Amino acid sequence: MSPSTLPTVLTPQLMALVSEHPQLPAHSWYIIAAATLTMLNRPDEIPRIYEHAITLVSGRNVSRPDLDNDTQLTILRRMREALIKTSAVGGVPKIINSLLALKDVSPLDLQDRPSTDSPTQRRSDFSSRSCHMEERGQDFFGMLYGKVAERVLHQMDNSGTEDLGLVARLMYSHILSNVSVLNAADTSFVMIAALIPQDVNPQLKGHLKGAINGGATLAQVRAVRNVVIQICESAGMTRLEDSVVAGWGWREDVASI
Repeated sequence: MSPSTLPTVLTPQLMALVSEHPQLPAHSWYIIAAATLTMLNRPDEIPRIYEHAITLVSGRNVSRPDLDNDTQLTILRRMREALIKTSAVGGVPKIINSLLALKDVSPLDLQDRPSTDSPTQRRSDFSSRSCHMEERGQDFFGMLYGKVAERVLHQMDNSGTEDLGLVARLMYSHILSNVSVLNAADTSFVMIAALIPQDVNPQLKGHLKGAINGGATLAQVRAVRNVVIQICESAGMTRLEDSVVAGWGWREDVASI
């Protein structure tokens, strides 16, 4: 079945519920939805999220040539950065497909190009500020995990290969701790959205608490969790019985806070 013939996950009713949710911070719904749909392997739905976000903010049709470029660019950059950060917990292949799907509906003059002014400046991070980057990553990791940060990193360093700890340091230094486009709370929302579809409660628990440490309210974190679960359920995910050998769902209740 090709993507164009797959049943819609983000139905008009669910799109309205997610985009108008009173407990979600402003301009967060579309990065949460994009991260979730990417992990559900539905890149075909990413353009619809962007188009609906533009319509809500501008009150105009996305195909109109007179749309406010600043509005479009802000939404596009937030969605792109959400997908880039999702790669830290969900891998790169699905992110590639979603970013290319988003590019297909992005105006040419609103696409950030190589060797131009990037909103994140990550290219320069690799060449000139490696010590600064490592410190920034450590600080962000410590903020997120709080008093258990040292224990979590020690566990990864002693997982049988210290390279697991190295992977974590690289991801936090170069990807997650960059808050030029998405702040700490937004970053945690994206992590929550990417982890719930993967049924990885141990990691999810850390990021639910980390969102609070990053400045989100308890009500906002619970809203993000609930919205992501609703999107997953619309895609067919369900609570699996213990006797089920395999399936599309969760082995245990989704972690909460």
